[in-house]
Amino acid sequence: MSGTLLEVEDLRVAYGKVEAVKGVSFTVEEGQVVTLIGTNGAGKTTTLHTLSGLLTPTSGSSRFDGRDLTGLPAHTVVALGLAHSPEGRHVFPRLTVEENLLLGAFLRKDAGGVARDVERSYDLFPRLRERRGQAAGTLSGGEQQMLAMARALMCRPKLLMLDEPSMGLSPIMMKKIMATVAELKASGTTILLVEQNARAALALADRAYVMETGRIVLSGSGADLLHDESVRKAYLGVE
Repeated sequence: MSGTLLEVEDLRVAYGKVEAVKGVSFTVEEGQVVTLIGTNGAGKTTTLHTLSGLLTPTSGSSRFDGRDLTGLPAHTVVALGLAHSPEGRHVFPRLTVEENLLLGAFLRKDAGGVARDVERSYDLFPRLRERRGQAAGTLSGGEQQMLAMARALMCRPKLLMLDEPSMGLSPIMMKKIMATVAELKASGTTILLVEQNARAALALADRAYVMETGRIVLSGSGADLLHDESVRKAYLGVE
């Protein structure tokens, strides 16, 4: 049975005296794609960094699979099954594609399972198979995004967080990345998606939240927000 996998309640995060996230609450159900949309500076990436253990909230709580995430270091969060593919990809440029993938599984002890998941990554992203021995820093932006996503999947996460997977990509590559997100959704992967392409994100999402200046100002199903007049004007370029 599905249930609530992630529950965020009144989360507040500050950089010094500047509060970037101001009492955010949302849930992610198992098997869902949930998206956070909003302009730059809305607090979306800060929210993901906090859930990953890279930042410590000033107040509020987040529970993942029944466990409080507050104060847990990032490696413990990953071990619990919460993986993060960050904005900007952050691949290890001097390591090969395959070495990057293996680093995504650094907490695992099942060598056979890791080898199978490397092959699964290559099946999901055939271009990575072609470049498996190539230094990651020499890949195109789209190929690095594929690698960042595949690396996050190598820990077999219960929840995959994707931060701006289409940022800076050509329209053709953006479509390939979003098609892969749709494929992951179809396979049952639970995803928390932050994405600048609001139309593509809402089309995929079971549930969506609109963030503005650190607060959630609107929520609903992806389909409902895709057709909401205020969202269409603000984020979809519809007059």
